[in-house]
Amino acid sequence: MIISTNFSSNSISKLILCPISQNDFLIERLTKIATNYNLNYDLVSTVCKAENKESNTFTNLDGQKIVLLGLGEKPEAIDFIKTFRSFIFQNKANLPVQISIDIQGFEIEKVEFMMSGIILGGYTLGIYKTEERKKSSFFSPKGSLVFEIDENQNSDILIESAKKGRLIAKTQLRIFDLMNAPANLKPPRVLAKWAIESGKENGFEVEVFEPTKINEIGLKALEAVSAGSLNEARFIIMQYKHPEATKTVGLVGKGVTFDTGGISIKSSSNLHLMKSDMGGAAAVLGTLELASKLKLPINIIGIIPATENTVDGNAMKPSDVIGSYSGKSIEIIDTDAEGRLILADGLGYLVKNFKTDFLIDLATLTGSCVATFGYHAGGLFCNNDQLSAQLQKAGNSISEKLWPLPLWDIYKEDISSDIADLRNYSGKPMAGAISAAKFLEVFTDNHAAWAHLDIAGVAFGDTEFAPHRMGTAFGVRLLINFLENLN
Repeated sequence: MIISTNFSSNSISKLILCPISQNDFLIERLTKIATNYNLNYDLVSTVCKAENKESNTFTNLDGQKIVLLGLGEKPEAIDFIKTFRSFIFQNKANLPVQISIDIQGFEIEKVEFMMSGIILGGYTLGIYKTEERKKSSFFSPKGSLVFEIDENQNSDILIESAKKGRLIAKTQLRIFDLMNAPANLKPPRVLAKWAIESGKENGFEVEVFEPTKINEIGLKALEAVSAGSLNEARFIIMQYKHPEATKTVGLVGKGVTFDTGGISIKSSSNLHLMKSDMGGAAAVLGTLELASKLKLPINIIGIIPATENTVDGNAMKPSDVIGSYSGKSIEIIDTDAEGRLILADGLGYLVKNFKTDFLIDLATLTGSCVATFGYHAGGLFCNNDQLSAQLQKAGNSISEKLWPLPLWDIYKEDISSDIADLRNYSGKPMAGAISAAKFLEVFTDNHAAWAHLDIAGVAFGDTEFAPHRMGTAFGVRLLINFLENLN
């Protein structure tokens, strides 16, 4: 897609998108749109109220379609993304090869979010359908997107903002595909391959430990979870380095590519959704790729313990006692509490082998968190007030919301074991997300700035863009925003 700007209001595009905000300048904005595109102002001003995601289409005497897209009052980044994504998604089969967006009067940085919305709107779930899908030439290399600007808007800065929005959205699309892929097409070795190929293309280092190495260095918790699967585990280590970096961030993502629950088997009703249990890994993969593409001045260590949790004669059993990379012994109460086991090895390996200023893990970890927040926010557990505030601010700015829950020591009793150092599940029908976080805390080696993000309800959800649930790429933009604003 070719991106360009036009200082003239005499656009030749057949489709012109005009975002409008519900603010004090609405009348002025509508007047200018009506004048520039030869529309009846009385009709335009009567119909258009600029409500969020409101869409009104007018056709002028030149046959141009002018679409006014409402953004609501005080629109934030996510409003631009959702509004443009929704329009493009609903009309993507019939878009002309060239589209104009009239952004006169808007801040140039908003272009990033408009561009992201447009690219995301072109995504179609159904990547494995055999029937040929109609696709607009707008999304081909011949497609053209023209930003209509005024003399006060810098064309060069605008183009850079649009390119950034496209870069981010393109990586999110790759994460969509990864999340939406069925388990048989993304076993642990495929996650490792994805990381290796991304590292080669984007310039970050990747090392992958296969089962022999996993056993040799003592990643015993990962090994125990993977014991019941024919698809062998992988331990993925990614390093992005920047010569001007002054901070290092460690990321660990849960990479369970399918979760049956093991011997403590899950109900079959929604078992097919467990292909999404690698949402934390997907967020870490996307963040490493994007940080490298954007050349962020930060160092990042990304670790993904990847496995399936399935059932056969070798699978771990409730009452088993297993080891871990840190040396702690763990009593298995529930084999469906496997995510925290592999994260324990990921966290343990990272804190022992790398020095980081911040340590963050992400996981589709507990149903308890879904019961608390539904599908609207992730749970945030953090031992550092400044880090907690930074992560919440980053999430709020892009509507990937996090909400803090306690890490009080009173919950330690939930993971106390009679025969091992700790147990992996409290067995209580309450505070499950908290006790899981307390379990993980044991393996952080008292890191001074650690955060655990339970994204079980937000990594894979219901949206207007799919008839059923699909991947959301939750965590990618949140982490990129966090990394961009680190002091």
